[in-house]
Amino acid sequence: MLRYLTSGESHGKCLVATIEGMPSGLSLSASDVNADLARRQGGYGRGGRQKIEKDTVEYISGVRHGSTLGSPLAMLIENRDWANWSEKMASGPVKGAVEAVTKPRPGHADLAGAMKYFFTDVRNVLERSSARETAARVAVGAVAKKLLKEFGIEVYSYVTSIGGVECSWKKLSSRPDALHEAAEGSEVRCPDAAASKKMIGRIDEVRKAGDSLGGTFEVVITGAPPGLGSHVHWDRKLDAMLAMALMSIQAIKGVQVGMGFKAALTPGSRVHDEIMYRKAQKKRGWWPAGKAFFRPTNNAGGIEGGMSNGEDIRVSAAMKPIPTLYKPLRSVDMITKKPYEASIERSDICAVPAASVVAEAVSAFTIAAAFVEKFGGDSVKELSRNYEGYLKQLSGF
Repeated sequence: MLRYLTSGESHGKCLVATIEGMPSGLSLSASDVNADLARRQGGYGRGGRQKIEKDTVEYISGVRHGSTLGSPLAMLIENRDWANWSEKMASGPVKGAVEAVTKPRPGHADLAGAMKYFFTDVRNVLERSSARETAARVAVGAVAKKLLKEFGIEVYSYVTSIGGVECSWKKLSSRPDALHEAAEGSEVRCPDAAASKKMIGRIDEVRKAGDSLGGTFEVVITGAPPGLGSHVHWDRKLDAMLAMALMSIQAIKGVQVGMGFKAALTPGSRVHDEIMYRKAQKKRGWWPAGKAFFRPTNNAGGIEGGMSNGEDIRVSAAMKPIPTLYKPLRSVDMITKKPYEASIERSDICAVPAASVVAEAVSAFTIAAAFVEKFGGDSVKELSRNYEGYLKQLSGF
């Protein structure tokens, strides 16, 4: 089983991510993770904290001489702003009083968390519920992507809309890698240059108004073989696992697979993907040379009956606008019960580009976990041998 945990607070000393079940023999360097950490911190509309934090990872266990050991892999990401918060976030008693945050912010975990854990200071909630935690998940996802790449599986993402400005799909390539590459050159991670410009303009508009924006993005996984996940139990369905992973990202309010909600509005004859077969001259993804089942459309998003079907896996998600505003919404003090304007804890205007990078990470880990579950093995070499046996089995179809 492949699983992970993260720990740490937004203004605490550091974030820590621990992966259990990562096979031994995977070549791994800090640069494999740091590149994605930098991508998460980018994007037009981010706040001033990104200028303070320059995230880098340190392996504190599970890696020796550039290779995984099969033991728990622990990664540390320092919070560089800790020096300014060492007293407010100290683990032990401090001299003097530390001002409590008693005004919960609309749209945040503040009030619900304070009620659940019986706190009178919502900082005890907001520090952990902060999207700062996603830096640890991006580190985990980067390791998962490195493992998947060993087996020809790639994970891509790109922004499809921000604040009502949508990407123009008809003008773009249908290749996920090309869309991803184009998105990497955009400040808002949108592959459509004209739409990117409009998105930036929209962000500037709402910044002046003291407001915030949400949007949508898509994640595409290529090269995944059929059979990841299962139809036999609800919690083993791959689409369910991906939906949970994406929905767990802070501020995500909607997830769809493939055609998603449009399938509810479209006749079945234009929804279900027909199955065809051809003899290919070259190997196509995971299929052996000379054979290939394929679907001319991919409305299912590469998942049928809770299992990958060999087509590209496509999932998309909707992110709500960031709830902390420069023009604060109304709230009520938990202690005095008097109305107040909600306090400001962060200053991002739009974090959709960053969320798309986080979505890559959680999707990659979900696919990697399903891959390791199916093919087993304590080392990359054993995992590879098992996978090759499965591909040989598929060649009989």
